[in-house]
Amino acid sequence: MTDLEKMGQNAQSAAFELGQLGTKKKNDALLNMANALVLNTSKIIEANKEDIANAKKNGMKDAMVDRLLLTPDRINDMSDGLRQVMDLPDPIGKVDRGWETVTGLDITQERVPLGVIGMIYEARPNVTVDAAGLCFKAGNAVILRGGKEAINSNIILSETLRSALKDSGINPDAVQLIDDVSHDTAQKMMELTGYIDVLIPRGSGKFIKMVVDKAKVPIIETGAGNCHIYVDKDADLQKALKIIINAKVQRPSVCNAAEKVVLHKDIANQFLPKLYNALRANNVEVRGDTLAKAIVPDIVPATDEDWGTEYDDYIIAIKIVDGIDDAIKHINKYNTKHSESIITENYSASRQFMKQIDAAVVYTNASTRFTDGQQFGFGAEIGISTQKLHARGPMGANELTTTKYLVQGDGQIRE
Repeated sequence: MTDLEKMGQNAQSAAFELGQLGTKKKNDALLNMANALVLNTSKIIEANKEDIANAKKNGMKDAMVDRLLLTPDRINDMSDGLRQVMDLPDPIGKVDRGWETVTGLDITQERVPLGVIGMIYEARPNVTVDAAGLCFKAGNAVILRGGKEAINSNIILSETLRSALKDSGINPDAVQLIDDVSHDTAQKMMELTGYIDVLIPRGSGKFIKMVVDKAKVPIIETGAGNCHIYVDKDADLQKALKIIINAKVQRPSVCNAAEKVVLHKDIANQFLPKLYNALRANNVEVRGDTLAKAIVPDIVPATDEDWGTEYDDYIIAIKIVDGIDDAIKHINKYNTKHSESIITENYSASRQFMKQIDAAVVYTNASTRFTDGQQFGFGAEIGISTQKLHARGPMGANELTTTKYLVQGDGQIRE
């Protein structure tokens, strides 16, 4: 038996034990995990410093280094996220529906854990904590495989969580980390069909596609985010400016950051110069189509490749369209089914956009940055699902469950 198969076997044993735990026992353990993160802040930061130093030495972009960075505030946020998960209703045992058949069978459909979840992700150590907490709340064991960029951070985080589980009298194999970051080991993890029930990749679009193409374990595909903001002819332009700057600049390396702005031609001459100046004041490179460049000559010409690119950086591209129908057509062609927003004071335009845009989350007059499990009230998220089967959008504890039918009879046989 290989090391990975042994981890899988241990995870299955832990998952069975977790499935028997009551809500109070799980919540007490989550509280211990949250407290342990804060108590070990200095150790976590020391390990993270090594990852940051290696990232800078290897030429990682500043925006991506920011995703990797852990600070006392960010560790507190991770701890608070676990507390919020603790306070959520327990999804396990929840009855979705129940009925009695004509033959007198009493049927209920109840929520049960998925079992063993595999998480394979890139340079965001907070995913280690979010995934562990959500999987645990939903009664699942988790096998984590983070990227090499965050290996030192992930090791100390997983050790901290495992120790807290052990102190809570719970099998620490509910949370396991693969510390071998080789591509060969990642590939073998993706093939553990006998041990892992579902695999969730989280990272860049390129990374997720690689996992989808190579995995044999069933996958929930999460979120590359080529997110758009459409400014309608009936938009409040001050509102639009504020929302676009927030969506692009607050944290440009994350999947819910805005990458494209689509402008109605009727407001382009008035709005684009102000938008360009505000973006440049925030060090954002602005690219655009020929119409945008005609209005602001300093705009960098956009290529065909730009429209489908998730930058994860201080770059944005602008498209000018004739109307809302063209905006919807353009966005549905190039988006990644993640998050899209319309800025408008026109109710009919808002309803058309929200109905016709094909994405997990569609906004009116709000920043795409709100597509987040914590912001949605889930405590944390294991990812943003951009597919349509099983779950879509931010995935909390409830999305990490499946159902089983419990059928109570009294001697019935089928004639």
